Amino acid sequence: MTPELRQKLLRTPVAALSAQLRRQGLNDVAIDGLRQLVPGTKIVGTARTLRFVPHREDLFTAHGGGYNAQKRLFDTVGRGEVIVVEARGEPGAATLGDVLALRAQVRGASGIVTDGGVRDAAAVAATGLPVHCLGTHPAVLGRRHVPWDTDLTIACGGATVQPGDVIVGDADGIVVVPPALAAGIVDAALAQEDEDAWIAARVGEGHPVHGLFPMDATWRARFEARSEARDGARDEDRP
Repeated sequence: MTPELRQKLLRTPVAALSAQLRRQGLNDVAIDGLRQLVPGTKIVGTARTLRFVPHREDLFTAHGGGYNAQKRLFDTVGRGEVIVVEARGEPGAATLGDVLALRAQVRGASGIVTDGGVRDAAAVAATGLPVHCLGTHPAVLGRRHVPWDTDLTIACGGATVQPGDVIVGDADGIVVVPPALAAGIVDAALAQEDEDAWIAARVGEGHPVHGLFPMDATWRARFEARSEARDGARDEDRP
């Protein structure tokens, strides 16, 4: 992800991205059912993925202890990456706690998304790392999960996530943006945000929404005339 694209995504609401993804025929790219652990935070980054399988005693003995898949991923997550965890929507155990959240924060991760639980919630929130989760639970992962593998295609909150997908999350939720579409989607979303802000200003002036939202030909002409005047003023300011 280029710095320019990251800055644009940070400015773009998830709702605006969702609308543009829908216009591209992508309706199943929202990670559903999760909440922000730290209100007001924004996630923007590329996915690293981690999969848990349902707990089974013999498999946990072989795969759950020591330097397991979960610990390996948190030790190797890079700056600007988002850890996305498949926990099958299981609320009965945590999928991370304060130590792993701190490790991700120190390594420069952009956030964590899990359709499972989080323990040590206050300490995790105190790291400042944006986290979206199903909820909180005091139990360690071994109550319900076996950490199995990393960096593969997973399911999280009903959405398919692949390594390298662009993950964007805010108070409205989380979307998965295919990397090849990200630049075009964000530019279209920002253009729509500009248009919507202009419409909102007209509504604030007392105009009815009929004919304005969406704009009819008359309002569209007024909006485009405003845009052309603004662009012309910018051209005059250039050296």
